[in-house]
Amino acid sequence: MITKKAMLASAALVMLGGWSLTQAAGQGSIAPASPSPKFGASLDDVPAAEASQALPALDPAIRAKADALFDDDSQVGETRALYVLRDGEPIYERYGEGFGPDSKLISWSMAKSITAVLTGFLVADGQLSLDGPAPVAAWERSGDPRGAIALRDLLHMASGLEHVEVGDPVWKGDTVTMLFGEGAQDMGGFAEAKPAAAQPGEVFNYSSATSVILSDIIADTLTPSQNPEARREAMREFIHGRLMEPLGITSLTPEFDAKGTMIGGSIMHATARDYAKFGEFLRNRGVAGGQRLLPETWMRFMLTPSANDPGYGGHIWLNRRRPPGADEALWPDRGPNDLFACIGHQGQYIIVSPSQRVTVVRLGITTDDEFPALRRHLADLIAAL
Repeated sequence: MITKKAMLASAALVMLGGWSLTQAAGQGSIAPASPSPKFGASLDDVPAAEASQALPALDPAIRAKADALFDDDSQVGETRALYVLRDGEPIYERYGEGFGPDSKLISWSMAKSITAVLTGFLVADGQLSLDGPAPVAAWERSGDPRGAIALRDLLHMASGLEHVEVGDPVWKGDTVTMLFGEGAQDMGGFAEAKPAAAQPGEVFNYSSATSVILSDIIADTLTPSQNPEARREAMREFIHGRLMEPLGITSLTPEFDAKGTMIGGSIMHATARDYAKFGEFLRNRGVAGGQRLLPETWMRFMLTPSANDPGYGGHIWLNRRRPPGADEALWPDRGPNDLFACIGHQGQYIIVSPSQRVTVVRLGITTDDEFPALRRHLADLIAAL
């Protein structure tokens, strides 16, 4: 007989690919709740190829560093897409076999930074407060220490809530339970029910559940309805009107749980080109098409090191040295100080280097033992640009 625990373990191991979540700031996922591309699957059955659009002549040294992310697959794993922009214009674009410019690929934890931007829109609108108590009904009872948790704490991964991102064995982690187990029907409710284990703002604890709490707050702010479809539609319309249409993004596809809460920590799909448009939006500090969409103050918040982990800002990774014992997310000894990145499970990256005027998107499948080499290859590419 196959037990529930065994099924959870099997699902988790398939999704996690035997890969360390905390090492690369990613997490597992849940099967899409609505029709969408399968995880990492291509929409186009095309051979490995350069993109169809004409690109400028590229310095051979830069091309060699970029090509190495495909050619050195025994070291870095499978690269499915690599897209490089300088001053907003593509200078390199290549896809692995079976993938192309129209292929939607999964975000994994890159979604967290998108969730942070969506939160920023509502703060800018005056509908949410960065430093006021987070509007979570379960925390509003008199004497509940969780009532002091602010959006700032959630965005800094410092809510103080009890959370185990990766369990040992894997099915004992809160993330797997939320995504595959008893929390899957109402992920926000599961995450919000966790007790306080520390004071808000006291401890950095990377948590995919935290991003789902933010998604739940956003949905509750957008609509009073608890109808799942109404919540999904409100979020889709918000994302389309405030983010996708202004940035010219057409492929971004978020996923939702059964309650209609967006899985804002891990499961969105988009093409490499559209991920790059989001990166460019961040590089331009909240401006797209000459129009400011996010206040400069919000961008400054996102890109300022948090108190408990200088390598992490407001739901985004910074090229700063992390505390002793923490794995480096980027390469603080090599790259510019202003470099930052959205990072996801199995080596998904949107890397932005404002001082170099470049944005790099890398999507693929990288395992735990390959991850240091992938980071080195990406650092080599950034250094060559």
